[in-house]
Amino acid sequence: MVAVDRGRYTTLVEPEPSRGSKRKGPQRRLVVAMKARELGRKGIVVGDRVALVGDVSGRPDTLARVVRVEPRTSMLRRSADDTDDTDGIERPIVANADQLVIVTALADPPPRPRMIDRILVAAFDAEIDTLLCLTKSDLAPPEELVSLYEPLGVPHVVVHKGGSLDELRDHLVGRLSVLVGHSGVGKSTLVNALVPDANRAVSHVNAVTGRGRHTSTSAMALELPEGGWIIDTPGVRSFGLAHVSVETVLAGFPDLVEGTVDCPKGCTHLGDDCALDAWVAAGNADPHRLESLRRLLASREGGADDVRRDPDPTT
Repeated sequence: MVAVDRGRYTTLVEPEPSRGSKRKGPQRRLVVAMKARELGRKGIVVGDRVALVGDVSGRPDTLARVVRVEPRTSMLRRSADDTDDTDGIERPIVANADQLVIVTALADPPPRPRMIDRILVAAFDAEIDTLLCLTKSDLAPPEELVSLYEPLGVPHVVVHKGGSLDELRDHLVGRLSVLVGHSGVGKSTLVNALVPDANRAVSHVNAVTGRGRHTSTSAMALELPEGGWIIDTPGVRSFGLAHVSVETVLAGFPDLVEGTVDCPKGCTHLGDDCALDAWVAAGNADPHRLESLRRLLASREGGADDVRRDPDPTT
């Protein structure tokens, strides 16, 4: 599934051998389909692998039907919000991605570590590899932001407009990567540079609010010339995590798990009664790792985050 738009599903059909012959059938082609009624309310997202019936020729004005969604290897999702009025409704983003690229600008607009933290938690939950892509390095240095994520072991690349993208390409070749970031960080500019015929609309940052406007209105999968795929997603202003458990976040810190044995029942690992403070003070783990864990847990809670600096306190 390469695109979903208002009940129409654009799929890429790969060639397969014809029956009784070693010769391949029709070449790969884009086929527009609708969801079969028997699938009910089952959601279909970009990245899904599906089975089609009906007219799969790909000719103009033809329509196939999606009758089955194959088992997924991963599902990146976010909650509608972490507030009571939305009840943590889950919103699937993409399926079967094996890498999540968090695109954030170093300036114009300023970086939002809390948003990065939230996306990292979602990646941990989906068991997807992460890559931090820092754009606009010609406007601000990357060192301070990079230092926040080194304890987490999150790899990063630094780019700027007109600069080389070779290092980024090395991380993308042969993989299905989903690009996520808020508006105005240069995500569409990156996509257009990586896939020259993508023609994704580019946004501009509002000089008053420091925010970009949404230009990509739906997720779309694009094939890289070097091999592999990237999925461009609409810019996000929030990333709810009501669907992610404390245990899932903690699983990303195996060096701290043993230290939670003496924690009180139901410990959030954010309060003064958490046993992790004593565990780390005794030299069993790096204090920076505990700070990173609490940063992610605080982001999951969606409340005030006072365990580290955040240039954008509104998120």
